Amino acid sequence: MVAGTLAAGALALSLTGCGESVDPIERLGRKATQEPSQTPSASASAPVSSPAPAPGGASDEAYKKWGLTAPVQYAPKPAQKPQIPRAAPGKVPVIDRIPLPAGEKIVFLTFDDGAEKDPEFLKMAADLKLPISMFLTDSVASSDYGHFEKLRDNGSASTVNNHTLTHPNLRTLSFEAQKKEICGQQDKLEKRFGQRPPLFRPPFGNYNDDTLRAASECGVSSVLLWRVSMQINNFQYAQGSALQPGDIILAHFRGPSELKGATEIQMTTRMLQRIQEQGYRIGRLEDYL
Repeated sequence: MVAGTLAAGALALSLTGCGESVDPIERLGRKATQEPSQTPSASASAPVSSPAPAPGGASDEAYKKWGLTAPVQYAPKPAQKPQIPRAAPGKVPVIDRIPLPAGEKIVFLTFDDGAEKDPEFLKMAADLKLPISMFLTDSVASSDYGHFEKLRDNGSASTVNNHTLTHPNLRTLSFEAQKKEICGQQDKLEKRFGQRPPLFRPPFGNYNDDTLRAASECGVSSVLLWRVSMQINNFQYAQGSALQPGDIILAHFRGPSELKGATEIQMTTRMLQRIQEQGYRIGRLEDYL
C-alpha cells in the first residue's frame, strides 16, 4: 500500500518504533554528540550501497553460528519492479508496504537511528549477508560512521539512508526547519559515504505536506514508513497478527541498555526466526523501488 498521508498502521507503530525510548541524545548522553572517532577512509567516496550479492550468498553453515535452525531464505532481484504511484508535483511518494505479485512472501529489513555499534553485529550481518536498509540519525550515528560503512561494504548490498540530523518530530517544525533537518543529513551522508541517499524516514513516522516538499527539494526519491516493528522478542503489527507480503520491518540499532539486557544480535536472531516461522523470504528493499 502506498499512502499520501500518514498510514494508520505506521501511526500505530510510531509509539513502539523510535518513540518507545527517549530521544536519542537523551538516552546516550554525551557519547551521542561527540565528534566522529575517525576521519573518513579512502572508501568514503564509494556508493551508498554496495553491489547486490547473488541470492543465498551466505555460507551454508553460517545460520547455525547465529542461533538459527535453518538458512535464511532470500528473494532474488525482481525481473520487473512493482508499480509505485507517483506523488503530486513537488512532493515524494510515501511507502509503507511494497506491492508484490500474488503468492510472493517477501519482507524487507530496515534499521533506524544508529545508537548501537556492536562489532559482533557486523560479523553476523556479513556472515548471513543480510540486506539492511539503514536509516541513520546524525546525532547518534556520527560518533562512528565507520561502523555503518563496514555494514554497507560487507557484501550484503546494505544501504545508507536518511533519518534526519537530530531525530525531531517533524510535524512540530516549520518547512524551513524540516528542510534543514533533511537536507543537512543528506549533505552529511553524501560527504561521508559518497552518494546522496534516495530514501528518507521521518522520526516516529510523523510527517506532513511540508515534509514531503522538503524531502523532494533535498533530493529524496521516497519516504519510507513501515507496517511491522521488531520489539525485543516478537513483532508488533499495525494490523492483524502476522506478516503480510511486502511488509517493511522496522528494527533499531540498539543494545542491552534499551533491550532489557538483550543484545542487538539476540534481537536480530529472534527477528529472523519469526520471519522463518511464517515462511517468508527477505528481499533487498531498493531492488523493489
